[in-house]
Amino acid sequence: HVQLQASGGGLVQAGGFLKLSCKTSGVNNKIATMNWYRQAPGTQREFVAGITGSGNTNYADSVKGRFTISRDYARNTVYLQMDTLKPEDTAVYYCNTNYRGQPWWGQGTQVTVSS
Repeated sequence: HVQLQASGGGLVQAGGFLKLSCKTSGVNNKIATMNWYRQAPGTQREFVAGITGSGNTNYADSVKGRFTISRDYARNTVYLQMDTLKPEDTAVYYCNTNYRGQPWWGQGTQVTVSS
């Protein structure tokens, strides 16, 4: 049974930073690609960053150079380090994996960036 538990959101001023965590269970972290998505009010959920089981990463253009995705295999945890935050980064952030033929989502964590 796959479970994803996201945490680390909060309120921060523009230019600040936050680090999100996604604790996984029921997932083989050596093969599962893990992703972060976000959804702002009134918008569709959008891809933010992804990391493969071997550690290859990719990012949305809007966060390149500011966000860093990483994973700790021993802790079964994926991180999203978010630096130089902007008000437009305000959203609920979700961790995700497509594992054993279906998508799995964490519960989301709110990130609010004030100007």
